[in-house]
Amino acid sequence: MSSEKTNTEHPDSSVQTIVEPKEKTKIPSMYKVILVNDDYTPMDFVVNILIKFFRKTEPEATNIMLQVHQQGKGVAGIYPYELAETKVFQVQNYARLREYPLKCTMEKE
Repeated sequence: MSSEKTNTEHPDSSVQTIVEPKEKTKIPSMYKVILVNDDYTPMDFVVNILIKFFRKTEPEATNIMLQVHQQGKGVAGIYPYELAETKVFQVQNYARLREYPLKCTMEKE
């Protein structure tokens, strides 16, 4: 598909610009950010992380935390690659600074 534009700034000009897209914009791949259960990180700390970094409400955060606790892991959110990578880094850094071994990973959806 092409579109045609006529230069309207100079009425006497017969300059035309034809723009043809070379390829369609690709929708970025999405990645799940996953919290992994461990025996040391407190449940309320996990809830706090979900609220702070993933903008979850307290009931949403509690449900995800229970999934992590009972099933071994839970999805905190789904994001484009760069944002998912940033979230993983932020969570791991925040947990390490508080001396918790909480593991956060990402995988392609």
